[in-house]
Amino acid sequence: MPKVDSITREGYSHEVSSVGWWPGDASTKYPAFYAYAAPEPAGFGRSPVRPAAAFYDTEASQFRLKYDDVRSAPSPREALLGFCQSTYEAAATLAQWNRAELERDPGKV
Repeated sequence: MPKVDSITREGYSHEVSSVGWWPGDASTKYPAFYAYAAPEPAGFGRSPVRPAAAFYDTEASQFRLKYDDVRSAPSPREALLGFCQSTYEAAATLAQWNRAELERDPGKV
């Protein structure tokens, strides 16, 4: 990994599932939520994710969900949570992560 801070180096020392928001730029002409896995497991970009408006951007190697699609969804909260959960599940399943070790029941934390 090129020169990075210690937090980034530690964060990427193992497999990662990341989601976030991007306001847009010259190559992405719209604000959007994104999700990626590193290293990307085989088949990740072909995984079915929610909601239906989400898509895989092959140039960026990440799923995208346009902000306007979230904003105009019947339930923006459910649309965004579905995107986050389904992209994580795709990464965890394809990379065969030990989900029992990684995941916690919020009611038991």
